[in-house]
Amino acid sequence: MSYFEHEGNRIFYEEIGEGKPLILLHGNTASSKMLAPIMPLFSEKHHVITMDFLGCGQSDRLREWPADLWYEWSKQVVALCDYLNFAKVDLIGCSGGALAAINVALENPERIDAVVADSFEGIKASPSITEQISIGRNYAKQNEGFCSMLNAMHGDDWEKVLDADTEAVVNHAKTVGDFFHRPFSELQAKMLLTGSAEDEMFPKGHYEELFHNICSQTSFAKSYIFEHGGHPAMMSNMEEFVSMCKELFD
Repeated sequence: MSYFEHEGNRIFYEEIGEGKPLILLHGNTASSKMLAPIMPLFSEKHHVITMDFLGCGQSDRLREWPADLWYEWSKQVVALCDYLNFAKVDLIGCSGGALAAINVALENPERIDAVVADSFEGIKASPSITEQISIGRNYAKQNEGFCSMLNAMHGDDWEKVLDADTEAVVNHAKTVGDFFHRPFSELQAKMLLTGSAEDEMFPKGHYEELFHNICSQTSFAKSYIFEHGGHPAMMSNMEEFVSMCKELFD
């Protein structure tokens, strides 16, 4: 197993393939294990890397998760790039990983050629969505399949990971609000925004409104909404998603 150190904590990462670096970022409540099925699909032309954000998967646990979570996650991505001596990379992030990927692109434009942001909440935290997430996760603890999935992602302490994640989401909405520190008008990398019209996490029409808002701020972004599929769209529409990403990266 491979680790690197960031601010005194060990972060787990995994890599396959050769070529230009492509980093895949997992979402909230998940770990890099969720990305195992899609990793090999990019490995013919890319050096593919996944990582577990601090507090998740096989990375070190934190006593308290930061409220500005996805901005801090972006710093961990940059630390991975520094550790592996990557000058430029492509990025794919889903859900919370998409927020981290966008932050990397906005804060470190010289490091990113292209970024794909799949199935994420928005530009600012929504109180209603935050409440839905909190209630939904507590309710999901009663679901045996959900609990088994989180155990596979994180291990026996999965419930502590879930609760810490949820607390960070709620604290962010209360104290930070904005998911990004810079406007999309400062974007300098090619960006593909994707989501599913059937995404159970968000209200109907969520992605149409969000993607229109972002694309109106920058000429670097384009979007695609899958007609079917759950959350995240990239896993439920994997074949088409991978094809679109390869077209963007070429």
